[in-house]
Amino acid sequence: MAVAEPYVAKGLVPVGARFGQGLRQYFQGTPVAAWVAFTALAAMFLIAVFAEALAPYDPLVPAGTPMSAPGSGFLLGTDTVGRDVLSRVLVGMSTSWWGALAVVASGVVFGGLVGLVAGAVGGIVDSILMRITDVFLALPGPILAVAVVAALGPSYFHTLVGVSIVWWPLYTRIIRAEVRKLRASPHMEAAKISGAGPVRRLTRHLLPGAVPVTIITASLDVSALVLMLSSLSFLGLGAPQPAPELGAMSAQGMTNIFSAWWIPVFPAAAVALIAIVSNFAGDALRDRIRDR
Repeated sequence: MAVAEPYVAKGLVPVGARFGQGLRQYFQGTPVAAWVAFTALAAMFLIAVFAEALAPYDPLVPAGTPMSAPGSGFLLGTDTVGRDVLSRVLVGMSTSWWGALAVVASGVVFGGLVGLVAGAVGGIVDSILMRITDVFLALPGPILAVAVVAALGPSYFHTLVGVSIVWWPLYTRIIRAEVRKLRASPHMEAAKISGAGPVRRLTRHLLPGAVPVTIITASLDVSALVLMLSSLSFLGLGAPQPAPELGAMSAQGMTNIFSAWWIPVFPAAAVALIAIVSNFAGDALRDRIRDR
């Protein structure tokens, strides 16, 4: 018995086919280098999420002979007290990744809100908010982080607080400039003429228009923040020992760099890897958004 084939009206495309066409059109022409960067970034994200599960040993507990060279038992060797370097590097990469994302998120939320209000309202409100922003922009991030840690005590969270205090003004400036440009555009005048209120213009026109530049800035900031947080950790402005932080691990291994080079080198290489991958992915994302 013949089976009737499903009827599809001429000119209509199934939902699944439309979705596939949309994905192909969106990613069509994406360079191979961008695909490599996005794939590496996805791998970094998975490492950050599953670092403790991927670590072969407890990063806080000695697992072998101190300063064992990289080999089959310990792929990246052990540190001065016998802890597995690979396990500590994996957890340290997760710490650096989430720390950078936390600073970016706080900057986007707080700085973005201030920039949105300043650009949309204008006038005296804009002037006051921008003068406050300029004061925070003038503060040196590393020195402020040192002051915060000195006042509150050594902690990775306190370091993040100190960096976040000087990071949000960057987003305020960028988003304010974008909102002011959008506010003067013809479609905003059309929305005002059509009777759209200030709240509707803010949420339906100005806010969505500022999203692309915010995404680009945030993606490029991750690499800079990873380097800054690792540098502060290298100087001892992080979580107390034996917490695995990449900067602190490199600093502790410098005294044995000639006899056990792997102790400082592998954490430093992990910092460089995160920064390079984040930077390339940010550049690729920026090019992709601007092309659209």
